[in-house]
Amino acid sequence: MGDIHSLDHPLIQHKITLLRDKRTGTKEFRALVQEVAMLMAYELTRNLPLRETTIETPVATTTAKVIAGKTLALVPVLRAGLGMLDGILNLVPAAKVGHVGLYRDEKTLQPVEYYCKLPSDLAHRDVIVVDPMLATGGSASAALEVVKRHGAVAPKLMCLVAAPEGVERIMREHPDVQIYTAAVDEGLNEHGYIVPGLGDAGDRLYGTW
Repeated sequence: MGDIHSLDHPLIQHKITLLRDKRTGTKEFRALVQEVAMLMAYELTRNLPLRETTIETPVATTTAKVIAGKTLALVPVLRAGLGMLDGILNLVPAAKVGHVGLYRDEKTLQPVEYYCKLPSDLAHRDVIVVDPMLATGGSASAALEVVKRHGAVAPKLMCLVAAPEGVERIMREHPDVQIYTAAVDEGLNEHGYIVPGLGDAGDRLYGTW
């Protein structure tokens, strides 16, 4: 069964507060999103398996540890997910990157896939779908369906802020997926925005509100 990990590290919580503040401008917002994403990735990768290897230091030969097993694939959901990507890559630069583009049909209100470019070896990687906001869960659920269709096994979902409605939907539709978030907020308002949330992450990242 999937589950949710609410990351309560003091630095993450401090920076999420700054992201929520409407006085935070585009430049600072963009930098904070990258910083929070890197800190979250640090927590998310805490349990990566290790193996021993032999190396030579400038002083002696020694046995040391390196990451073993699957390597990572990061899949930001366009466009807002791109804001988190560089922060994660700063921590795991060897990760492969795919992209999934979705928009919401105004009549059906369902997510429609308009772009998909993914690594060919998703089945052999730990896949992390990245999207700053988990509101209704429609886009995140669709993105998870896309990566699974291309071979991902039990992908993870990383978001900055989540609404209980979105969490419930992901757990219902993707019970194998673990959700990592910095905050689970009160809920959604009549316009589908997370409350208290931080506004539209894409608009605040790119100054398009």
